[in-house]
Amino acid sequence: MAQNHRTQPMIRCDVHTHAFHPKIADKVLAQLEAHYGIPAVGNGRIEDLLQRIHAAGLDRVVVHNAATSPDQVIPANNWAIALQRRYPEVIAFGTVHPDFPRWPEQLDRLEAAGIAGIKLHPDFQGIGLDDPRMGPIFEALEGRFICMLHVGDTLPPERNPSSPRKVANVHRNFPGLSLIAAHFGGYLHWDEVIAHLAGNNVYLDTSSALPFIPQEQLDTIVSRHPRERLLFGSDYPLFDPGQETVLLNSRLQFREQEWEQLWRNAAELFAGILSPASQTTDELSRHTS
Repeated sequence: MAQNHRTQPMIRCDVHTHAFHPKIADKVLAQLEAHYGIPAVGNGRIEDLLQRIHAAGLDRVVVHNAATSPDQVIPANNWAIALQRRYPEVIAFGTVHPDFPRWPEQLDRLEAAGIAGIKLHPDFQGIGLDDPRMGPIFEALEGRFICMLHVGDTLPPERNPSSPRKVANVHRNFPGLSLIAAHFGGYLHWDEVIAHLAGNNVYLDTSSALPFIPQEQLDTIVSRHPRERLLFGSDYPLFDPGQETVLLNSRLQFREQEWEQLWRNAAELFAGILSPASQTTDELSRHTS
């Protein structure tokens, strides 16, 4: 990314990262590496993430949490609230799980704490986007939270818990829900992204896609999708934010105004919550995983 991007009066935001509580960081990192077969570049700690976004010339970072089981919902949301309160650079997303019976209370709690988004990971949560249990959750999120969806994996789309077609169905059924479809709309499901998501107003982020997506499919998605619905994401700790900006520039040859559009998209999506969060000194240490 060219150095003169720093001179532009624009907030530069990585919308897709993860940072884990120190008690579980090593374990989660090992699970991610085993599942995806990708050696992580970072250690999964918030301090490492913030060092990397500063080195990349980025201003803000969205940190996602996903409860892979019902008993993880409250600890994950404790962590999200604590991160956002302590670190002005952080926009934290909370999470819910349909098998956690008090998930509506968690949404109220997150909203009261200023949390703007919810991360759902159907593949790790073991619940498909088309599962009837997801409907009440999407309805409750509509108009209240931004929803980041993990999309895609090695299973074919028709068998995978998440897929671009399923995201398109969620968008059709809940048109007031602000959706971000991660990984350019569907990790390894590129043809289905072209068929079902490219061209609509679901946001696509660039995370965990650039090393894998063929150039022709990448060009087709970007040419068909509204530029105001593209967001930059790195998927730290698997990838480094600075290296991902370089790779994105290499793959798409973005001009200055196209980079500005990416930053503007995030600024508009998160309008109203980009002021520095309040500081705390010891809240992180009180929350366990």
